[in-house]
Amino acid sequence: MRVTTDLWVSALVRRVFGASGFAAVVKRGATEAGAVFVLSRGRMGGVALYGPAPQTSYDSAKPDERFFTLLDTGEDGSAFDERLEREKKFDPDIWVVEIEAGAVPVEELLSVKTE
Repeated sequence: MRVTTDLWVSALVRRVFGASGFAAVVKRGATEAGAVFVLSRGRMGGVALYGPAPQTSYDSAKPDERFFTLLDTGEDGSAFDERLEREKKFDPDIWVVEIEAGAVPVEELLSVKTE
């Protein structure tokens, strides 16, 4: 049995606040199984977009873990907003969570696959 997206996002928000960061749910998607996109804004202006990793990234050692991949980085947040709008048109059930991680690297808050 997999944790619902609603519960997983709530836990992510709590972890970010616990790390002295800030998090906000920008778009709520399907409670049970919506895809999650994380927009990470750095304190120095950098922006990174993380999205669901491909199914080939599934790890049988961690069957309940949600894996993410870095989709893009840059300084212009409007390009990421446009990409997320296209994703919403393709799948209206997505979640968008915006975070400013604080003292903890994003990779400690999300399971990021580099492959």
